[in-house]
Amino acid sequence: MVAIRRTTVCTLCSLTILLASCGPTKHVSVEDVHVTPVTSADVQKAIHDPGAKAVLVNVWATWCGPCREEFPGLVRVAEKYKGQGLRVLLVSADDTDQVAEVKKFLAEEGVNLPAYIKTEKDQAFIDGLDKQWTGALPATFIYDGSGNLHDFWEGGVTFSVFEQKVVEVLGNQPKPTGGNS
Repeated sequence: MVAIRRTTVCTLCSLTILLASCGPTKHVSVEDVHVTPVTSADVQKAIHDPGAKAVLVNVWATWCGPCREEFPGLVRVAEKYKGQGLRVLLVSADDTDQVAEVKKFLAEEGVNLPAYIKTEKDQAFIDGLDKQWTGALPATFIYDGSGNLHDFWEGGVTFSVFEQKVVEVLGNQPKPTGGNS
């Protein structure tokens, strides 16, 4: 009986630790989240701003299921590699009258990164970022430090994929750390 109780307690403790590690690592209040309106030209300028070895642009929306699913992995990669020269730009494709929902979502995810919301009509924004983008969300673009597009994909991915792609551009050897979110 004692062994069963001990096993149950250990299992519950492990589960608690696992669940705690899945959520945002820091608390961010809605008031601390800043969302800047941008055009595709503004995003292009931010991509070419000096100081980064790699720039990851992720276009997402609060209503997009795959966007929401990949977000924890995206934030984790941003935090892990910011000290190695990674700049991450999160661009919401939500309508500008949905800024409150965007800020709420970012706060819930513990995001403390540059966040933007597009102000252009969809097709102008899509074409202004990259004509190969169909407009599907999420969309991720990875540029080198000179602003040259290195990789692009549509659809949600895991932390491991984000990490592998970022490490390729940063010029490091991939060192998988495990975890899919």
